[in-house]
Amino acid sequence: MRFEPVSSDPRRQPPGATSTVAPLPPTNGRHHHPMPVPVPVPALAPEAPPRPRVDFPLVRELRRELSERLTRWQRGREFSVDEEDTERARLAVELVAEYADSVRRAGTPMPAGEERLLLDQVTAELAGLGRLQTLLVDATIEEVHILGCDQVRITRHGGGVEWAEPIADSDDELVEILQAAARRAGATERSLSTSKPTLDLQLPDGSRLAAVFLVSHRPYAVIRKHNTLEVTLDDLAGSRGDLDEMIDPLLRDFLRASLRAGLNIMVAGLAGAGKTTVIRALMSEIPPDEPYVLLEESRELLPARRTARHRAVMSFEAREGHGERGPDGRPAGEVSIADLIPVSLRMGVLRIIVGEVRSREIVPMLQAMTTSRGSMCTIHARTPAGVSERIIELALAHGREMTVDQARRMAGNALDLIVYVTVEDETGIGGRKHRYVSHVEEVLGVSEGSRITTTQVFGPGPDGRAVPRHLPERVRDQLLRVGYDARLLSRWIEAGQGAWRRPKQTRLGRR
Repeated sequence: MRFEPVSSDPRRQPPGATSTVAPLPPTNGRHHHPMPVPVPVPALAPEAPPRPRVDFPLVRELRRELSERLTRWQRGREFSVDEEDTERARLAVELVAEYADSVRRAGTPMPAGEERLLLDQVTAELAGLGRLQTLLVDATIEEVHILGCDQVRITRHGGGVEWAEPIADSDDELVEILQAAARRAGATERSLSTSKPTLDLQLPDGSRLAAVFLVSHRPYAVIRKHNTLEVTLDDLAGSRGDLDEMIDPLLRDFLRASLRAGLNIMVAGLAGAGKTTVIRALMSEIPPDEPYVLLEESRELLPARRTARHRAVMSFEAREGHGERGPDGRPAGEVSIADLIPVSLRMGVLRIIVGEVRSREIVPMLQAMTTSRGSMCTIHARTPAGVSERIIELALAHGREMTVDQARRMAGNALDLIVYVTVEDETGIGGRKHRYVSHVEEVLGVSEGSRITTTQVFGPGPDGRAVPRHLPERVRDQLLRVGYDARLLSRWIEAGQGAWRRPKQTRLGRR
């Protein structure tokens, strides 16, 4: 491949180059000026290097050449997936180095940062991710809203918002990028097509992608990045400086004992509150040799690579249906979380974890909890008081045979603890987002009026974060059997405070 960079483009001048000729003064064509005399121009103070920009037509050209070289390498040989990945990486480095050498020979050297960015983009383009890769590798990004190809809104950690460069040259190209990401999504088939205009999947870096087109004015996509794939209860209690202090040591010890005692836990909260982070931390307390089942719509709870901590997990993922609908109204080939829960019960495990219950699968989940120990799930709820009503609402979607009283009795018998995660967004007044556990409620059962009865073991303190409120009742003996004496919380209950290490830096004053 022959590269012919254009060296006359003033934008491609070497860094630090300066002009030595004074500019011509303006003329209107009627006045004549003498020829300019060369005068020295004082060197300007060096400015901060601009953020490298990517020449996307060049990226596509290099990607085509890389694809051709890889195809030539594949012909007439047997190779494994790892060997192909190694050769692809080697060819990408070789190709980008050749291009950098060509522009260097033309007198316009390429900075090392630009060369590295070009290599990342070429590799991403071959994998079908295109310009999405620049967002995935940025660790400061928390969430991305793609509102068509040219409207990209970025939310950074701490709440900063900015608008980024276009993600594609057209909406059609954006759809192609999303379709390519769907084809490469994990072990189960995903698609974005005229018959399936919505998409929900996990990207290679662990981020969550949701997309929609055709039924929307323009193609839209949202990426929620998970930068805390490896997290423990100690991390949430303030031992890591890059994480919010979501629990205090008192709550950490209580939750740790609850896992050891095999209590069934539901983690609730709004979207983006940190439910996934909390349940990952709870999962870290599961003994490494204990087999358990993890059920998810799309994989996001476990890290991309299995660690020793999770070596006994059996991870199941729901599968989307494609084609005509059967007599039950479901697309052919669909396998839902509700379908997988009965299978999980036959896998010889005591613990089942559901990444999120959002529909009728809550009924088999609660049924499984009545015969299991240490199971967990997450659920969306606006307030702690609304969790029980949300459970009933989802349970009624299971079918006509389900009633409100049945749903309440089922939840009262299955759940031991409800952990509520609160998020306070103060970015609108110049602050940041605060995420923390505000409530831990013990489920006592169902009262005579068929109401779910709970006790607030931990409740909001002066700043809203959880502090001890009452001693547990129903689960007290289970906690004692694993060596946790809840009476240790008594003096904190009397004082009405917790053991939070740092004050919450809020912009709002509290009484």
